[in-house]
Amino acid sequence: MSSDKPNLKRMDNVGIVVEALDDAIAFFAELGLRLEGRALIEGEWAGRVTGLGTQRVEIAMLVTPDGHSRLELSRFLAPQVIGDHRNAPVNALGYLRVMFTVEDIDDTLTRLRRHGAQLVGEVVQYEDSYRLCYIRGPEGLLIGLAQEISKR
Repeated sequence: MSSDKPNLKRMDNVGIVVEALDDAIAFFAELGLRLEGRALIEGEWAGRVTGLGTQRVEIAMLVTPDGHSRLELSRFLAPQVIGDHRNAPVNALGYLRVMFTVEDIDDTLTRLRRHGAQLVGEVVQYEDSYRLCYIRGPEGLLIGLAQEISKR
């Protein structure tokens, strides 16, 4: 029986696989996310969800300041990571980047550069609405930053 209303409640999190979990946590904490928890997930039950069989993965869940969005960072211990598309260009197919709204894009860039962030292209202004840029964060991860331009 179908319903006229969607069954979706919310988007729970976005997952990113990394090699250096501590470095990624430090980077996203500098951006403003708060570490909510960290755990080792292993066993046959977890592999049934991912289709990877028996697995061991260390995860860290980070939450945005408003409490509505989460980022799950994962470091696979077993099985080995078999693919790497972290340095794919912005027009590559598939999941690509996560975008964060920040108070001050210039200050954010200054702080994140101390954690190895590199600007992709330049900071641009979209009409009278946003200042936007892409950066490469830890391990080359593509991250978008947006600053809303206040209407005075």
